[in-house]
Amino acid sequence: MSKLLDEHDFEAAAFEIKCDIAAIKAIADVESAGAGFLSDGRAKILFEGHVFYKYTKGRHLQSDINYPKWTRQYYVGGVGEYDRLTKAEALDKAAARMSASYGKFQIMGFNFALCGCASVDAFYDEMQESEGRHLEALVAYIRQVGLGGALRSKDWVEFSRRYNGPEYWKNSYDRKLAEAYKKYTKQQS
Repeated sequence: MSKLLDEHDFEAAAFEIKCDIAAIKAIADVESAGAGFLSDGRAKILFEGHVFYKYTKGRHLQSDINYPKWTRQYYVGGVGEYDRLTKAEALDKAAARMSASYGKFQIMGFNFALCGCASVDAFYDEMQESEGRHLEALVAYIRQVGLGGALRSKDWVEFSRRYNGPEYWKNSYDRKLAEAYKKYTKQQS
């Protein structure tokens, strides 16, 4: 069984959500440049120190893993994000795992229950398995929070606000989704 998605996987997810295949591909493109795994085989992650701050109520204040507001300053990318996660896990494993986004669709660990997992550890383990698991988590999340309508109507602002957060506009998230969607729509023609 491949760790990577194929066209059929995207088709099945789009059928389940009742949206265009290009919409699912656009999310992957914007969230992870389309790749769910690092070259070492681990799921792509982004550790969010401001989320860790929230879940630990500011305890364990260390500049690169625990800070009160979002900043790009400590982002290192790639395998370096696992170094930050490991540091945080040594202080509070559950809070650390809830404070990272995972895989091809970069779903935050604190959404584990919305993705159908019993615990953040189960979610973490599933995210290490395959992009198929990443896609299953995305579909479950979209269904649980009612985001299918925004995808079907291509309401990138609404989808962005609810998927990426209220400050989505700072990184032009909605515009990036619209552009990626357009790219994948052209590829399907």
